[in-house]
Amino acid sequence: MMELLTSPEAWAALLTLTALEIVLGIDNVIFISVIVSRIPPEQAKRARQIGLLLALVFRIVLLSMLVWLIGLTEPVITVKNVALSWRDIILIGGGAFLIAKATHEIHGEVEAREAGTDSGTGAGSKAFFWVIVQIIIVDLVFSLDSIITAIGMAQEIEIMVAAVVIACIVMYVSSGPVAAFVADHPTTKMLALAFLVLIGMALVADGFQFHIPRAYIYFAMLFAAAVELFNVLAGRNRRKAAK
Repeated sequence: MMELLTSPEAWAALLTLTALEIVLGIDNVIFISVIVSRIPPEQAKRARQIGLLLALVFRIVLLSMLVWLIGLTEPVITVKNVALSWRDIILIGGGAFLIAKATHEIHGEVEAREAGTDSGTGAGSKAFFWVIVQIIIVDLVFSLDSIITAIGMAQEIEIMVAAVVIACIVMYVSSGPVAAFVADHPTTKMLALAFLVLIGMALVADGFQFHIPRAYIYFAMLFAAAVELFNVLAGRNRRKAAK
């Protein structure tokens, strides 16, 4: 352990892996921010805390099962000359779930606006329960992708655990403001749902061995988010001018 603390290579690996885990955690934060906007604020905060705690737990548990994880990358079936492992199948299923969920939410938002009513699914323990179930499903998919990436970048389990814990703390700190912003700006929520469709497509493509560089996806998301930020600021200035 002391050797790791005094090793420049270990610190470099920690910084690099932490940055990567934070970037990979953006998808998780976006999903949680969108899904909790459907329930009352007091429940939303609790659901966010539970979701991010589960994300941390899943990642650490998966790290303790390295041999099992490596086995998940071994092919189990072949579909049209494409060998699929359990990891690929999980990514395809998770990506399909994200696409279906985001499409359903977009439909709900549009229908609610046309009807002039609130698009929420209603308060109560049932709504809260289904939010937690959906967060668990997506946490599992993103955790698997995140940890397999971490295994490929670092050799020491201590570095991987430290990077995951730091990334989850950053996710927790950022999730509150992101969730509040998404809830307060309907157009931003629609953009976040479009992001989830994009992320879901990337996961499905990864599952079928067609890798889309994440840099392209995150650049598109960053550009669209910047445009939306300017749109929000312009709208705020127009309202001030009208007063």
